[in-house]
Amino acid sequence: MSRGDMAKPLLGHGSREGDCSPPPPAGRTVGVLGSGDFARSLAVRLVSSGFRVVVGSRNPKRKASLFPAAAEVTFQAEAVKKADVIFVAIFREHYSTLCDLADVLVGKILVDVSNNTEINHHKESNAEYLASLFPACTVVKAFNVVSAWTLQSGARDGNKQVLICSNNQEAKRTIAEIAQIMGFTPVDMGCMSSACEIENIPLRLLPAWKIPIFLALGLFLCFFTYNLIRQVIHPYIREQKNKLYKIPIEVVNTTLPCVSYVMLSLVYLPGVLAACSQLYYGTKYRRFPDWLDQWLQHRKQIGLLSFFCAALHAVYSLCLPMRRSHRYLLIETAVKQAVEKKMTIWVEEEVWRMEIYISVGIIALGLLSLLAITSLPSIANSLNWREFSFIQSSLGFIALVISTLHTLTYGWSRAFDENQYKFYLPPTYTLTLLVPCTVIIAKVIFSLPCIQHRLLRIRRGWEKGRYVKFVLPSATGEFSSGETSSNV
Repeated sequence: MSRGDMAKPLLGHGSREGDCSPPPPAGRTVGVLGSGDFARSLAVRLVSSGFRVVVGSRNPKRKASLFPAAAEVTFQAEAVKKADVIFVAIFREHYSTLCDLADVLVGKILVDVSNNTEINHHKESNAEYLASLFPACTVVKAFNVVSAWTLQSGARDGNKQVLICSNNQEAKRTIAEIAQIMGFTPVDMGCMSSACEIENIPLRLLPAWKIPIFLALGLFLCFFTYNLIRQVIHPYIREQKNKLYKIPIEVVNTTLPCVSYVMLSLVYLPGVLAACSQLYYGTKYRRFPDWLDQWLQHRKQIGLLSFFCAALHAVYSLCLPMRRSHRYLLIETAVKQAVEKKMTIWVEEEVWRMEIYISVGIIALGLLSLLAITSLPSIANSLNWREFSFIQSSLGFIALVISTLHTLTYGWSRAFDENQYKFYLPPTYTLTLLVPCTVIIAKVIFSLPCIQHRLLRIRRGWEKGRYVKFVLPSATGEFSSGETSSNV
């Protein structure tokens, strides 16, 4: 079961109607078993939130100085007796050491905060294992996706969500109230069977980024190889010139904008394909293919990688004049000009081309920066849907158009110069124009009133070939029903 399928609306906290703030702790005593980093951070956060904290340790005298002065540090048996809610902040292999406290733990709520070292390391989750050891207790899985740093610094500096699961609704509600008082946002993930999925979440390394990263790397390798053939291998074979020095900076800098430009177009291409599907089938209720659905879900990551490559391209471009090779070529050009007694090498067309090229590129990078900033959750949550849609959709499309102008001014008339076709290979920028221009043309077609109106009707629930019942008043004042096709 995926995380998105399990997530439910936030738990309520039983406060009075119209009051969104959680109830005060009212001196509630909370126990913490363990004396590690997470247990200490948890105790600090609980104390600062107004709870009475009792810490259970096997060696309380030695560990007392590590905890806040307001927290009581005692033996585990004593701590368990003083609290009804107990955070079990010890590793799975040490759960069995608590078996001696089984009689005292009867009826208590045990909050399992542990994680594994590997995904699906055990057949059952840590929380389920804890519940099997103490069947007379109510076990809740929570706080395992929150780091010790977040607990100490507060929810503002880390992930605010606390994923909660248990087979007992009342226990989940209690832990949700505690999480809210601590400044976090509780999310009900269902019953205890979801604990395994929750425990795997902190172990996954950028799960939503794998496909976009592999896509970016694949594009980079393709364009890098293409540019290497044109800029290094071709001069070596045809002119016996060693251009290997171009690889670290110039070839990479030629490759990065290609990747960024194509990745930006791939952000908006799935939307075009989805619109084509809806127009073809005449409904919005037909499920997209899995590959298209996955593509739509990864648009944010693809866009951020596009911005990353564009930012690197800007930095690399600023570093071009710093290269020793550039200085040598500049001096060589000056010497040739002096030998040939040329007073000026000013080319008006080239000057205007570069001025426009750089100016348009700066604007495109600025728009990409705006798109990247507004994709951050903290910024996106401060925008309403219309504002977010305008920035990500409308301004994003404008960024794609301006990036296309940036690419065209870079190429200018090179596409018609036969000397630019190395090994009969066209200039790199001509290849990058294929997907973006397809997206732009499709967007222009979809903006035509006849197509835009039909697409809007489909997205509002209209379906091709569906018959809709209607009711009309008769001459006698009575109402009679009828049918008509939605195609009318």
